[in-house]
Amino acid sequence: MPKITQLLFDCDNTLVLSEELAFEACAELSNEMLEKHNISDRYTGPDLMTTFVGQNFRGVVTGLQQKYGFKLSAEEVNSYVDRELGKVIETLLAKAEPCVGVMPVLEQLDQSKKYGMAVVSSSALSRVQASVKKVGQDKFFPPDHIFSAATSLPVPTTKPDPAIYLHACKVIGKEPGECVAVEDSKSGTLSAVRAGIPTIGYVGSYGGAIKQKEMAEVLKEAGVKVIMDDWSQFMDCLAQIEAM
Repeated sequence: MPKITQLLFDCDNTLVLSEELAFEACAELSNEMLEKHNISDRYTGPDLMTTFVGQNFRGVVTGLQQKYGFKLSAEEVNSYVDRELGKVIETLLAKAEPCVGVMPVLEQLDQSKKYGMAVVSSSALSRVQASVKKVGQDKFFPPDHIFSAATSLPVPTTKPDPAIYLHACKVIGKEPGECVAVEDSKSGTLSAVRAGIPTIGYVGSYGGAIKQKEMAEVLKEAGVKVIMDDWSQFMDCLAQIEAM
């Protein structure tokens, strides 16, 4: 394995406890969409998160259209995506907090200067920027090393498409094998693994030991190299990958 010189972090529920907050806004607009098309089903934030965790709202809209058999125009999709982004950013700026234990690890990595660090997210760039700034993590990441599948690519996409990881590697100037990704979702893990990037699966943001164990199995099946229950384990997990 090549020497690891670059770390690529997912944002939502990996660096920042933002996923639940974001899906609250997603649910409101999703239910509006369903009502408009005379569909009786309704979603809560946790309902949507269970199905679409790791995807951006454009991915949620695509999934709902496929599930319920309705079709939105490109203009309608863009309108919903724009509205959701505004609602989510407002919520994150008020309520977002860092994932438990991540700040000391980022401080340690920043001081060591051993690895480059970047954020690779499905979420819109403005949302990711707002999240990391709100919790004081923006100082760890160069502004041009925060990447969004929804914003940074010529054609918007979402994880599990590997395009955003491949794009990040190209911009940073690294081969995938020189990087390690940290992901908390199946879709994010598949995105990184399909890009050829060794991946740490983080389950610490899932509530309760049973759910964490379930997600550990999901992430293993998706291709992670090692499972991390808590951010205090990060350096050991990284060392395991470097030793492979």
